[in-house]
Amino acid sequence: MRVVIAGGHGKIALRLEHLLAANGDAAVGIIRDPGQAADLRERSAEPVVLDLESATVDEVVEALAGADAAVFAAGAGPGSGVARKETVDKAAAVLFAEAAERAGVRRFVQISSMGASDEIDAEAEARLGEVFAAYLRAKGAAERDLRDRDLDWTILRPGRLTDEPGTGLVHLANSVPRSDVSRDDVAEVVLLLIADTTTYGRTLELTSGNTPVAEALERL
Repeated sequence: MRVVIAGGHGKIALRLEHLLAANGDAAVGIIRDPGQAADLRERSAEPVVLDLESATVDEVVEALAGADAAVFAAGAGPGSGVARKETVDKAAAVLFAEAAERAGVRRFVQISSMGASDEIDAEAEARLGEVFAAYLRAKGAAERDLRDRDLDWTILRPGRLTDEPGTGLVHLANSVPRSDVSRDDVAEVVLLLIADTTTYGRTLELTSGNTPVAEALERL
């Protein structure tokens, strides 16, 4: 299987690329900085240099050519402001989904966030802070766009991400209590979701838990 990952140098993406290679699959990571290419090659992933904030849909379609699945794992990052939440977490996700439709890449996994919603009001924004509220709005808008597309999509909403070693034990369901989850475990869940046909059209929440990843998917 050939899997194209937007945000190919992100912390989840790098873990996913390693898992895909170990699984015998071909990983392609879209990156905007050529200096990141060596890190992808170390994980047996093919780097494609393309800035999703300025790329045309035709350029992204070309990057997706021949893919069996697409994973949106990009994000503006914690140090970015409101503007880049809009251009990366929303606009780049919309662009990537549109390109997948045009390229005929039906399987699409989008990594979002617990709490994502494009209907966050002023009271919630005051509680969350302007930047985090903008992030959740952007993720929510990207989710809404994806749900309207003719794709075999799954949206994954992890809890607060950590760099702790993965345990392989998770809580995965339509809705779960807020908690943390390691990026290792998120990557493992995404790996299995890519090939899973039972989660098409579903939005799932993910935290650390007590259930092995494969069993958690079976329980869905």
